[in-house]
Amino acid sequence: MATIGSTRLDYYDDMWKLESTATVVALVKGEDGRTGLVLDRTVFHPQGGGQPADTGFVGVAGSEVKFVVQDVRSKDGVVYHYGLVENSGEEWAEEFDKGREVVLHVDESRRKLNSRIHSAGHLLDACMKNVGLGELKPSKGYHFPQGPYVEYIGIVPQKDLQSKQKELELEANALISRGGKVFVAVVSYEEACKLCGEDLPDYIPKDSTPRIVKLGNNPACPCGGTHVSDISEMISVTVSQIRTKKGLTKFFYNVGP
Repeated sequence: MATIGSTRLDYYDDMWKLESTATVVALVKGEDGRTGLVLDRTVFHPQGGGQPADTGFVGVAGSEVKFVVQDVRSKDGVVYHYGLVENSGEEWAEEFDKGREVVLHVDESRRKLNSRIHSAGHLLDACMKNVGLGELKPSKGYHFPQGPYVEYIGIVPQKDLQSKQKELELEANALISRGGKVFVAVVSYEEACKLCGEDLPDYIPKDSTPRIVKLGNNPACPCGGTHVSDISEMISVTVSQIRTKKGLTKFFYNVGP
């Protein structure tokens, strides 16, 4: 198969756009046998950066055939929409011939929940210094609905776990009550450094143009995920547990209904 060019990520520019049009690039079979649809552009967020994939469907104008998107993955800049076809006959593949225009529909409730959970993880990070945990170094985040957490290098003393859990939750909910616009943009490395408090992770190449997310007046950080448009949309955050092990600390949390 010919080399496939990178997929344009439309959600980078507009995280709240849930419908769009695209052109079919290829219909492929994954290594696991799943059917994958590759488009020139997409509003579907692929699994990555600690955030689960969007789901939804891809339709064809003038046809009842529907490609139900169950999973989305990205590899080498190409986004693969994996799923199955509904309302189709034996010749369904012709509906998704290369060059065919299709309409994308992202599941709204799933996207909004994933965005709220991801944003809440960033909000907790913004609260760390305010509750005396600024010495912890961010390691990774897991922003799935089942047991989300943010992990840091460093430990919280056992005697402080309960008090810091309460302080962090109170601080996060105070910020949610005040609200604040969420700013997302692809910027130069120099601008990203400035917005992130001169503290960009080492894995960000100096010749790159990072995408950054900034919650209200808090420092920005590099992120490729989807987020709320205002801090208040998180509704509330519960910090359910702080767990320290082998020099790492995990803060487990969730968002309100």
